Amino acid sequence: MPQAPGSPAAEAVTVGRDLWERHAAWWQAGFTEGADPEYEEQILPYIRTQLAGATRVLDVGCGEGQVARLAGGVPGVELVAGVDPSVAQVGEAARRGGGVRLARSEASGLPFPDATFDTVVACLVFEHVTELDEAISEVGRVLSPGGAFVFLLNHPLLQTPGSGWIDDTILEEQYWRIGPYLVEDLSLEEVEKDVWIPFVHRPLSRYVNAMAAAGLYITSMVEPAPPAGFLARAEEYKEASSIPRLLAIRAEKFRSTPPGR
Repeated sequence: MPQAPGSPAAEAVTVGRDLWERHAAWWQAGFTEGADPEYEEQILPYIRTQLAGATRVLDVGCGEGQVARLAGGVPGVELVAGVDPSVAQVGEAARRGGGVRLARSEASGLPFPDATFDTVVACLVFEHVTELDEAISEVGRVLSPGGAFVFLLNHPLLQTPGSGWIDDTILEEQYWRIGPYLVEDLSLEEVEKDVWIPFVHRPLSRYVNAMAAAGLYITSMVEPAPPAGFLARAEEYKEASSIPRLLAIRAEKFRSTPPGR
């Protein structure tokens, strides 16, 4: 259920929306139209494989629309819709075109009837969504039975706040430090000078259990190594190249009442 105005969760939603509005151009310049090697070499190719057989696709948190436009070019896809709470992002998605039907909307209140889509994609979105259970429930609602949820996150364990590569010159040890994984945390991160973005950390079990409650069951999970293009631009990350930055999950909606419900 949406939070009451003035509640901490509602304030977090407002702050997050304002920050994404303010920094939309930063995202568009740095992560779209071939600018980001992780998208080009890893994220977009993975999503393309997951759209095989899709006909009606929703991109939740579509930003300026690059995933939605990709979906529109997949053979057999007849309808692509994208939603995002940012006016600046939706406006830019409309300008870039691609035949995507766009709407301004939070993930927790999707403006579509039940069972509208056979595939829902959320790419690096839910780590910025405060109303997790409501948003996952909405994904389950708008999916048709047997439909797929393609879900990509910054890895909830290995990219926990406070995690990172440690080169201990005193003990002569090198290792990947894991932050407080079990602590749910909403924080603002300065991803570039004067660019602050809200991040919500949750244990993986929170996502899995929310999907189960929404009638979704996991059919595959991928933890890819960082792609070559990213490592070429991030010298400090090469020593930790066996640590995945992303977690990609495919879940499907039960065709009938889930077991135990």
